[in-house]
Amino acid sequence: MIAATQNPRNKRIVKRLLFVIVGMFFFGFAMVPAYSVFCKVTGFNGKSANSANAAVLAKVDQSRTVTVEFVASVNQNMPWEFRPTVTRVQVHPGQLVDASFYARNQTQRAMIGQAIPSVTPTVAALHFHKTECFCFTQQKFAAGEGRNMPLRFVVDKDLPKDINTLTLAYTFFDVTQQALAQ
Repeated sequence: MIAATQNPRNKRIVKRLLFVIVGMFFFGFAMVPAYSVFCKVTGFNGKSANSANAAVLAKVDQSRTVTVEFVASVNQNMPWEFRPTVTRVQVHPGQLVDASFYARNQTQRAMIGQAIPSVTPTVAALHFHKTECFCFTQQKFAAGEGRNMPLRFVVDKDLPKDINTLTLAYTFFDVTQQALAQ
C-alpha cells in the first residue's frame, strides 16, 4: 500500500478522486437552493413568487375576473384533516385576496406538518403571489388541535389573457421527525 501511494501516477489519481468527492459534496448542498431559485424564476413545479410588494404595487384590473380554485390533500402517512374553507373564489387581477385552510391533527400526539404548494397551469405560478401563507413555515399542532390557517395572495394583472382559472393545491406532509432532529 505504501509503495503504491508513492508512485507519482497513483498520487495524481488519488488527488483527482479526492477533488471529485469534495466537489460532489459541495454540489449536493448547492443544489437545494439553486433548484428553489430555478423553480421560482421559471414557475417550474408550480412554485410561485412570494412578494409582498406585488400586492402593494399592483393596480386592480376590474375588467377581468379569474377563478382561483383551492385543493388540499395530505400525504398518505399524514393523519390530519386538511381542507380549504372555500373551494373557489372569483378575483380581479391585482386584487389582494384573503382565504384560509383548516387543518386538524387527528392523533393523540403533537405533530409538525409542512404544506407544499403548487399552482396550475404552470405558467400561472409566475403570476400568483402569496404575501402571507401557512406554507412559509412548519405548522406545530398539539394532539387533536385544529385551526384555520391564513392565506393572502394576489393574481398579477400580467396573467396571460387565455388563463381564466388557476388552481392552488397544497399537500401537507408529516415533518415531525425531521423537525425534532434539527
